[in-house]
Amino acid sequence: MDFTPPKGAAQAASRGLKLREAHGKGGTAVGVARARDLAAQTTLSPATVRRMVSYFARHEVDKQGKGWANRSDPSAGYIAWQLWGGDAGKRWAERLDQRMRKAEEK
Repeated sequence: MDFTPPKGAAQAASRGLKLREAHGKGGTAVGVARARDLAAQTTLSPATVRRMVSYFARHEVDKQGKGWANRSDPSAGYIAWQLWGGDAGKRWAERLDQRMRKAEEK
């Protein structure tokens, strides 16, 4: 299995880093570290991919918050979501997690 983040996740993470710098909010030190790895398309560990799946499951509700994806003042939740690879990162991590689970069953 290839644990190298796809281009879409890398682009979202880069966008998240720029938004965090511009707006001074969004994400934690862990989210920033994840964004740097994703933006550089660093190969991640299976455990990290699973942490991504957990992050997205916990924070899906943030999409309902005020200011989500507001161009002039995006919410902190939106910025954090981008740091973790955005929707592309979510799809990738979930697909990879499913493949890992199937492999573990064998």
